[in-house]
Amino acid sequence: MTSQPDRRAQVRRTFDELAAVYDAVGVDFFGPIAQGLVDALDLSPGEHVLDIGCGAGAFLLPASQQVAAAGTAHGIDLSPAMVERARAIAAASGRDNITAEVDDAQEPALTGQFDVIGSSLVLFFLPDPAAALVEWRRLLRPGGRLGLATFGPRDATVTALDDLFTPYLPPHLLDARTSGTKGPFATDGAMEDLVTAAGYGRATTITLDLPVRFRDVDQWVAFSQSTGQSAMWAAAPPEAHAEIRASAEQVLAGSPHPEGGSVEYQQVRYTLADRD
Repeated sequence: MTSQPDRRAQVRRTFDELAAVYDAVGVDFFGPIAQGLVDALDLSPGEHVLDIGCGAGAFLLPASQQVAAAGTAHGIDLSPAMVERARAIAAASGRDNITAEVDDAQEPALTGQFDVIGSSLVLFFLPDPAAALVEWRRLLRPGGRLGLATFGPRDATVTALDDLFTPYLPPHLLDARTSGTKGPFATDGAMEDLVTAAGYGRATTITLDLPVRFRDVDQWVAFSQSTGQSAMWAAAPPEAHAEIRASAEQVLAGSPHPEGGSVEYQQVRYTLADRD
């Protein structure tokens, strides 16, 4: 069994290696999901926002724009390379209300309290999501708001593409938290229960059906190798990669986008709650 420190080291190493290409292959995915979380949280000018697992800043940047100059958007991430990428994107934006630092989402060392905590596509990577939510609560002021983006049900195309890797995956990559087929990440109600059990109140759910368009199979390969799914490629032996690509091309051909290329539909679940 992989220990918690080992799992954290694996996640840090994976995202350090991906930092240069993460959200940089021309597929609209992380941006729309993060914008949906900003919209769901209904951020107001002057609020102070914490982004837990900020990655390259997909949530940080629109959050900083929404809270305006009187507010702040601060990100933490386990990956130093991702933090540097987020800082570079923030600097290029010209906004001076964005900051980011290296910290562990499972047990943040950060102190202080924020008006809003947002976390997009992070919770299922953590060794103990329930304990993490308890830790995060101390960083949220009374009456503050929590917003979590996780994956909802997958369409047939997403499922078929993921299934290409299944014969090669070790147990930790078959974790139901990642696949979203069992446990707290499987349903809206289960996610709401996870949040309320950690001490939050008034949990609700909003969903987004996101069309994810690929120009061709090569762009799908580049995208899947630039995200956490790269671990699935790494688990498959190199001699199997050509067969996976060829099978993926057939799957994508069965789901054409009306304007060219292919499309898959990913449901995104936004779980929202307050700190009483």
